[in-house]
Amino acid sequence: MKHDGGFITVEYVLAVCISMVVLVLIANLIVFEYGHGVVRAAVDQGVREGSRTATPVASCETAAQQVVTDLLGGRSGSMGAGVAITCTQAGGRLDARATGRFKAWLKPVPDWSFTSTATAVVEPPP
Repeated sequence: MKHDGGFITVEYVLAVCISMVVLVLIANLIVFEYGHGVVRAAVDQGVREGSRTATPVASCETAAQQVVTDLLGGRSGSMGAGVAITCTQAGGRLDARATGRFKAWLKPVPDWSFTSTATAVVEPPP
């Protein structure tokens, strides 16, 4: 009498493991893209807010950091901790620059580093 019910081959286990790794890599890529989109939105919001105030640089940095805090957990969040935003004013132009580094979920995958910038014209105070 042969009892091979429930027998799992090595090939099946290997295929399931590879499928799970691919799923994690795809999910990690989606999370990276989400984080990058948040940072782009943050610098855009920063220059929009800063260009309409009497203190453009401070308002820009505050508004941009608020977006990162709301959507990435800020400096204490796992993704927000890797984002640094600076705003500068040169003449009538306000520039925001964000540099970020998101850590990969699996060791063989490299971390993702990027830079996002935005520019707006500073409106004169009324």
